[in-house]
Amino acid sequence: MEATHRNLKEYLKRLVRSTIFWTMAMLLFSVFRYYALKNEIGISIDDNYKDFYQLKDSLFNFAFGGFLIGVLYTTIEFLIDKFFAKNNSLVFVILLEIALTFIGIIIVSSLVLSWWVKNKNIPYVVEFGWWYKDNSFIPALIYIGMSIIIYSLITIVFEKFGKGVFFKMLIGSYKKPKETKRVFMFLDLKSSTTIAERLGHHQYSQFIQDFFYDLNEIVASYEAEIYQYIGDEAVLNWSYKKGVYKNNCLNLFYAFKKKIQSKSKFYLEKYEVIPEFKVGIHGGTLMVAEVGVVKKELAYHGDVINTTARVQAKCSEYCVSILITKNLLNDLDIEDYFEDALVAKTILKGKEKPVELYTLREIEL
Repeated sequence: MEATHRNLKEYLKRLVRSTIFWTMAMLLFSVFRYYALKNEIGISIDDNYKDFYQLKDSLFNFAFGGFLIGVLYTTIEFLIDKFFAKNNSLVFVILLEIALTFIGIIIVSSLVLSWWVKNKNIPYVVEFGWWYKDNSFIPALIYIGMSIIIYSLITIVFEKFGKGVFFKMLIGSYKKPKETKRVFMFLDLKSSTTIAERLGHHQYSQFIQDFFYDLNEIVASYEAEIYQYIGDEAVLNWSYKKGVYKNNCLNLFYAFKKKIQSKSKFYLEKYEVIPEFKVGIHGGTLMVAEVGVVKKELAYHGDVINTTARVQAKCSEYCVSILITKNLLNDLDIEDYFEDALVAKTILKGKEKPVELYTLREIEL
């Protein structure tokens, strides 16, 4: 039930984003098409089509069409991501999305056109393959195909930099270092050296791929962003507000544990081991800046990252799977959801003052 709820939430997020994009894309196309037809020498519009070719009607019709394309494309994209994207190249995935979207548009357009011709008494025969012979439909499909490629590239960029970050980079917000408050989680695979030696480097690489793929499936549900992958370790972060909201930074950890447990049979059959992991969580104020020229990215600098890494390293020492600092824990609403226990009051490497570290246990509801 929880997985279904997460999938529905993710689908609706994509649906909103997609319908906005496609509505705007088709509005733009309608403007090009309207003025191109109006200004083309020798083009005359039959009386039966006069209403359709009024600008306001054209805008409405294409906007509505864009909305429908958004719904169709979101469904196709979501299903492909769930069942085909993992083991296929990005080029194959985009081409598959284009092909299925084309097929869907042709089927829906054929049904709509048949209804329109019949109810408006328009002298037009809807034959099999009409879309191939229609000089205005093929350019529309080409435009839609190019729009899918653009949308896919935009999505990749947004996934790379996170929501809202790409726009800020475009306007140069991070050209100079800025102060920000964030929550960081360092997530590390347990016994990675032992597993790597037993599996061998090729199979171990596949193991890490599957492990991080499962992590990515739940990241968006808890408003997290992947900052870096470092070998067998993933660094996640949230804006401070999102990290503490509904205990997102804790819930992601337990959701990922359940995800791995639900796939234990898969991991045992393929690798003869079920992955376990440990996390350190900490939050606070640090600096963010755009770095690099050839490979631009956002970099976070400050004590928060160093502290989080050292908190995670203490998990092995204290034999726990999760450690969180008291400062962050105080800002979370864990009552009725988690039980906390003080593990240690210790001085982390490079720190002068002791830090209180807590572990947690989820309360079964």
